[in-house]
Amino acid sequence: MKAAYYVSEGHFEVKNDAVAAVPAADEVLLKVAYCGICGTDMHIFHGKMDKRVNPPQVIGHEASAVVAAVGSGVTRFAPGDRVVIRPLDWCGDCPACNTGLSHICMNLKFMGIDSIGAFQEYWAVKERTLYKVPAGLSLKEAALIEPVAVACHDVRISELKAGEFALVMGGGPIGLLIAMVAKAAGARVVISEINPYRIDFARKCGFEVVNPQECDMVETINGMTGGAGADVLFEVTASEPGAAIMTEVVRTRGRIVAVGIYSKPVPVNMHKFFWRELRLFGARLYEAEDFDTALRISAEGKLPLSKLITGVFDLDDIEAGFRSMVGNATAIKTLIKCSDEE
Repeated sequence: MKAAYYVSEGHFEVKNDAVAAVPAADEVLLKVAYCGICGTDMHIFHGKMDKRVNPPQVIGHEASAVVAAVGSGVTRFAPGDRVVIRPLDWCGDCPACNTGLSHICMNLKFMGIDSIGAFQEYWAVKERTLYKVPAGLSLKEAALIEPVAVACHDVRISELKAGEFALVMGGGPIGLLIAMVAKAAGARVVISEINPYRIDFARKCGFEVVNPQECDMVETINGMTGGAGADVLFEVTASEPGAAIMTEVVRTRGRIVAVGIYSKPVPVNMHKFFWRELRLFGARLYEAEDFDTALRISAEGKLPLSKLITGVFDLDDIEAGFRSMVGNATAIKTLIKCSDEE
């Protein structure tokens, strides 16, 4: 089989590897169809995670696949099943796992980063990580289920209700998916974005968009909400300006969900949390129910996933696929086609 190894900053090497004939008892051997490139994969490509990834290594985790073989202890899947992967390997015996929060296990290993990933034709994974793809959802669209599950988790954590006003700070791939999931939940959604292409893309997807570089955000959001402010704000930019404005544009007892990953501490107006009884939620990764929700609403056609796929490259051309995303605001979601599965 072919497997693409990240070997050093900006470089992959595609090799021919042997395929395990029989997976371990609790494992399923997958024939990978598509795997998306995410922001973390781009950080790896730029050489920023070499100590964690330990190259040469096969990376990638936003995958759809078809079951090729199952281990002797596998009961929920059979060859031919179409699946997606929740790429988390938890210990099952830490304080987080013991309280049902295995997605933030204190010893969590992320598949495709801390261990072998999906940019290969065949991939053996634990049965517990898999979910069946509903009929009517293509394997190409199913490769977006992992980031959709991120958005479902963020929206669930926010306690968003139908009819509420949601402001999404950042119109990149995750921001767009959060906006789509929030809209599917019945909220009025506004996206804050500064990049002209992404502003246009979001509007073509049917969203109201504001540019904080061209308006007074407090005045604009107050104007849209009768002076109340947003019910929920999703901070996806991981920027200092985003952290600064988030406490200014939410209503009394409004909810803020921290989605973007900040690399260092930034100033936040804690007085506003006291004065207006604001609430701040951290939201990391996803739980099993978020994958269930992501698959259900995607299969129901509530999310225009195909619009988000802006590029597809063969596994042999994986390096070109990654390079096509560097500094390219027009690239929303690029997929790597890992086999002949459709």
